[in-house]
Amino acid sequence: MRLLVIGAGGVGQSVAMLIKKGEKNSGNWLDLLVLADNNHDRAKEVADLAADPRFIPERLDAGDKAAIKALIKKHNITFVLNVVAPSYNETIFDAAYEVGVGYMDCAMTLSHRHPEKPYELTHIKLGDYQFEQHEKWKKKGIMALVGSGVEPGISDVFARYAQKHLFDEIYEVNVRDGDNYVIPGKEVSFGFSIWTTIEECLNPPLIWEKEKGWFTTGCFSEPEEFFFPGGIGRVEVVNVEHEEVALVPRYIDCNRVTFKYGISKEFRTMLKNLEALGMDKADQKIKIGSSEITPRDFLSIVAPSPLETASIMVGKGCAGTWVTGKKDGLFRSVYIYQIADNQECIGKYGTSSVVAQTAVGPVVMLDLIANGIWKQTGVLGPEAFDPDPFVLKMKDYGFPAAIYEKDSEYDEQYQRDSIFTEMFSGK
Repeated sequence: MRLLVIGAGGVGQSVAMLIKKGEKNSGNWLDLLVLADNNHDRAKEVADLAADPRFIPERLDAGDKAAIKALIKKHNITFVLNVVAPSYNETIFDAAYEVGVGYMDCAMTLSHRHPEKPYELTHIKLGDYQFEQHEKWKKKGIMALVGSGVEPGISDVFARYAQKHLFDEIYEVNVRDGDNYVIPGKEVSFGFSIWTTIEECLNPPLIWEKEKGWFTTGCFSEPEEFFFPGGIGRVEVVNVEHEEVALVPRYIDCNRVTFKYGISKEFRTMLKNLEALGMDKADQKIKIGSSEITPRDFLSIVAPSPLETASIMVGKGCAGTWVTGKKDGLFRSVYIYQIADNQECIGKYGTSSVVAQTAVGPVVMLDLIANGIWKQTGVLGPEAFDPDPFVLKMKDYGFPAAIYEKDSEYDEQYQRDSIFTEMFSGK
């Protein structure tokens, strides 16, 4: 595979380091990796960190479709991995199609609110722009694998695994994300991309129900306490807009799909205050000196960078999929998850656990595609593929998955953790 990675930030760096460290367990499937970023020095820094002659830095404006196409042709690229802000997705997605190469992103094309009832009805959903072009991609014989990070991405593979192995009938697929992260000296701070965090947290959350289809609700609605394993414990989670709700119902027969994220009350208050001040805006520009930028871009510049705070953050993050339904006539409730420790990820990859978890999904998927294990054409979500080889390879890249049977009252006492690789080997 000749791979173009657009974006040399935290996720781009994690992708490079995961390939470098994990490829030996999976065969040398990578022929070339072009690291492209608007900041050439940053791209070179990541390439130098990987210390591999196959890793080449390039300067690229992710909003310039002609430049993207020229770079693909210059290096005879066969697959494009997009790890920049979702606002660039349409441009990169279209460029890959026009040249005729594979495409992958970690977050799908952006939604647009209903003009009259934004907290009740959908208008343009996450990924609609991409899925509407499925037949075009299929006819051209190329693949666009969208929503392929950790959430969405790994969480979607877990849902497909549950459908294949653990349930005869599925009631609900509920993605739940929580952590016990602490950043010393920072009561409220961004642990991930500031731009993306504002986008997904302040957009109307998306919910899917078989009887109603897709609909929206109020920000941070339906708070619930969810028990997370690995020493994290109970965390209050709330509805947030996320791609899994747009993806899962396309492939998995169930009654309801939700995504809830553990956001502290203090962080929620900060986000609502930013919205009240207009600092969340991404569709209008303000003039600062001789330059014009959006309020959200300005905030991304002046707020403490997640890359800076990552080095001092301690704790673990858990990403997982909670599935309920029936197996052999009996009710079953299962949480399939992956836990990452921040300081361990800093030591291994030089990036936070949040971005390292995000990067492992696309890296494993690229491995499977390069080795001819995942092969389909069209615009697809991770649920469209066999989950077994993906889950097995997660351990090869240092992020093994686990599972426990949930009990609503006695999670702490009766959780049963089992590494997937042990399950598959029959141990």
